Amino acid sequence: MARRGLQFGIFLAPFHRLGDNPTLAISRDIEMIELLDRLGYDEAWIGEHHSAGWETIASPELIIAAAAERTKHIRLGSGVTSLPYHHPFLVAQRFVQLDHMTRGRVMLGCGPGALVSDAYMLGIEPSTQRRRMDDALEAIMALLRCDGPVTRKTDWFEMHEARLHLRPYSDPHFPIAVASTLTPAGPATAGRHGVGILSLGAGMPGGPSALPGQWRIAEEEAAKHGKTMNRRDWRMVMNVHVAETDERAMDQVRIGERAETVTYFEDALGRPPGRSQDPLTDGVKAGTTLVGSPETVAKGIQNLIEASGGFGGFLFRAHDWADREQTWRSYELFARWVMPRFQDSLGTVQASHAWAVENRKTIFSPNVAALRKAFTDHGQAVPESFDARASGARDITPAAGE
Repeated sequence: MARRGLQFGIFLAPFHRLGDNPTLAISRDIEMIELLDRLGYDEAWIGEHHSAGWETIASPELIIAAAAERTKHIRLGSGVTSLPYHHPFLVAQRFVQLDHMTRGRVMLGCGPGALVSDAYMLGIEPSTQRRRMDDALEAIMALLRCDGPVTRKTDWFEMHEARLHLRPYSDPHFPIAVASTLTPAGPATAGRHGVGILSLGAGMPGGPSALPGQWRIAEEEAAKHGKTMNRRDWRMVMNVHVAETDERAMDQVRIGERAETVTYFEDALGRPPGRSQDPLTDGVKAGTTLVGSPETVAKGIQNLIEASGGFGGFLFRAHDWADREQTWRSYELFARWVMPRFQDSLGTVQASHAWAVENRKTIFSPNVAALRKAFTDHGQAVPESFDARASGARDITPAAGE
């Protein structure tokens, strides 16, 4: 059963700086998932990309299989599988197998494919990608129902009386989510199939204000197709970095953020340079990038909850803005001081502390007297060191003759 409150995890595209050893980067990614498992994170979503030099994982399934063997609790998903690149029957088969291998810890994230260069190499017209994703997801959902053979014929794949070898391990199947940026396409597809949403647009300029409208689109589309949407299956993806203070957090990420923005998003992907001279600071001020102390980051998440109307999961967009030690420290600080605030983990602890403080006179007074008596009953004077330790309770120690 899922824990109370928000689920937390990472969206590991990944983003690795040019010049970094790619073999070590893949190994480090799996190590990081192991760390997150130990820290109590709930999910890790791993991306699929085939060009442009930064996002260097081509098969999220291989990372999921390797990480599953080294972890105990964390759920592992594709973030995302680019459905137009694959025959849907094979996608379904692979994830059902992973569902069994992980004993129900696998998740399928779906998208049309993020990089134009990937689609170009595969001979896929960008204008067809979203339609192809819809075609593939509809076929996958039909296969996962396991209620009979599935026959489909489109302009890019065919299935003839197809059926899965294995029924999914999870009941009725593993979690499925559709990636969404700022267009209505993702929420509409998610609503049509009644699956979750991965909102990558939450971290983009204007993203938080667009979220309520996107959820309405998903709900309206779901109603048309006899489906329902659940906010617990809605996940936000944002850039996050935590340090002990706001100033330290900003200092740790400033150089790395600029390297990623310029070298990858502007130079490789061709996105126009931002009009701002300091997009990191502007993003922090706008609440679309959460960099700062645990208190600052927690406030940012709370603001996002209020802006969206509520969601079920929050994911770090994993990045190499800071060095390894600082990045891993960020995950630890977040797990210790931010996650509990949103998972109903602190209420009973804080109430217990408040109860002890409020009732210390009635609780500790007999104990101090009993400890003094333990000395005097054996003919010993009460040591001065004991009096010093008990000085905090002197005002509650019974006076002579009471």
